Amino acid sequence: MAGANGANVSACGFRRIYHRVYDPTVETRRLLNEEEAKSYREWKLTDLDRFRRVMRIVINHDVDVMANQADYVVCLWDEAAREGGGTHAELTLAYRKGIPVYMVAEMPVEEISGWVVACSTKIFPGFNDLKSFLAATYGKEAQQRALWGTR
Repeated sequence: MAGANGANVSACGFRRIYHRVYDPTVETRRLLNEEEAKSYREWKLTDLDRFRRVMRIVINHDVDVMANQADYVVCLWDEAAREGGGTHAELTLAYRKGIPVYMVAEMPVEEISGWVVACSTKIFPGFNDLKSFLAATYGKEAQQRALWGTR
């Protein structure tokens, strides 16, 4: 399973290499009821305890999937990721568990925190480069080469 984070990461071509995708942004909508999905951001300002309860549902699920089901993580590193906290945590968890982190950077590497860069396994300038790498590394042909012990 590929853990994915960021806009358009799910559509990156994982199904072409027969990988299931876990996208936390999609999962959040599935985990929360209609009221929670609509209001949880507002609760951060108006009802902090309620906000924490809802966010912990998301965090617990996300951490469980990342730690126990992801074979690798794909991350889009952009302004939204830099400003947030969840992506930092997911990358740190993946690094700590020895799960490869493949990052598409929409900014120069020198503008990405050293912590995040250190958690990444490989950084790509765009999704086409990532797709080529994933197909060569995890695609059917790569699986067949591994099975037969050929290159």
